[in-house]
Amino acid sequence: MGIRKYAMLGALALATVSILGMSARAEDVTINVWALDRDIQPAPNLVKDFNALNTGIKVEFRQIQFDDVVSEAMRAYSTGQAPDIIAIDNPEHALFASRGAFLNLTAMIAKSEVVKTANYFPGPLASTMWDGKNYGIPKATNTIALYYNKDMFKSKGLDPDKPPQTWDELVETARKLTDPSANVYGLTFSAKANEEGTFQFLPWAQMAGAGYDNINTAGAVKALDTWKTIIDEKLASPDTLTRSQWDSTGTFNSGNAAMAISGPWELDRMVAEAKFDWGVALLPVPKAGAERSSAMGDFNWAIFANTEYPEEAFKVLEYFVSQDDRMFKDFGQLPARSDITIPETGEPKKDAALKVFVEQLNYAKPRGPHPEWPKISKAIQDAIQAALTGQMSSQEALDQAAAKIKAVDG
Repeated sequence: MGIRKYAMLGALALATVSILGMSARAEDVTINVWALDRDIQPAPNLVKDFNALNTGIKVEFRQIQFDDVVSEAMRAYSTGQAPDIIAIDNPEHALFASRGAFLNLTAMIAKSEVVKTANYFPGPLASTMWDGKNYGIPKATNTIALYYNKDMFKSKGLDPDKPPQTWDELVETARKLTDPSANVYGLTFSAKANEEGTFQFLPWAQMAGAGYDNINTAGAVKALDTWKTIIDEKLASPDTLTRSQWDSTGTFNSGNAAMAISGPWELDRMVAEAKFDWGVALLPVPKAGAERSSAMGDFNWAIFANTEYPEEAFKVLEYFVSQDDRMFKDFGQLPARSDITIPETGEPKKDAALKVFVEQLNYAKPRGPHPEWPKISKAIQDAIQAALTGQMSSQEALDQAAAKIKAVDG
């Protein structure tokens, strides 16, 4: 994705003066921003563009590593060395907010002419909330849906314009499309024993009326039983239990799986690698008319509670929000806002898929929010593995997960 040229910054400056509302000072206030973003991603580019406006606020950016975000950020906060602003993975947001590490932004957002909570998809916005207050602003978002190989549908006598709508239809379609002689599985997804497994399973439980806090309901058991049927009948590869979403989608791209559950981060790769006609559909539901759900990924912006410059830090976030219409166009990421139209890319399959992912975002739900999300997620991961490997029934595995989660909640 191309980044806007600096020749446009003059107009940009005029457009953002009213947003920033800050006059130049003899000495700039310095705001430190931490994020995972590389040079082709939003944070460093938005920081660069902001600094070119010479508002009297200077922003310094530091790229951090995914595995270090929580430990390093919490350590920095506890020693008074935290940055002013951080981009945090949405399921980790409550960990900080519940401990008073993030600034309560509720009043600032209420007064803001730029940040409007009504503009955000419900899931991303909910992930920034704790105890009824807003402790962040969604940065970007993503979700999952069902990719399917239209050519394979045709070859098996299936209507390529009618992908499976329910769990039963998904299983039956996978049976028809599975072809061991051609090394083709009906479906590919990730049930890996890490956050990816939870990310993929939790929407199934939610669609059946369950959630992390009641993970052993009859609906959640049916969801896990459906996964077990898919694995036991070899409608998906046995290594579904160990493969990442990226690897499992590679199986689809190579023509070794007829359907795949994955996200919009795969679209450019799909366009480049998939040598067949493909489409994207909403995640199948337990039965016709059932509640929809989907996973929700990506990061939120937050301001640390011990910042010396809360107003200036919020002005920086307002600038970032004012650039949300660039999120997809310049950086290939989906904005967390329903009021922004994704521009056409000129690639028909990709454009059609993007419309489905945006629709799916209306149903995406956060993981939690809960301050001990990693422990809860681990309990769900363990249940998935125990059931799919036959160590326990789905009911036993989810009962055990529910007990672990209850212990976390105290």
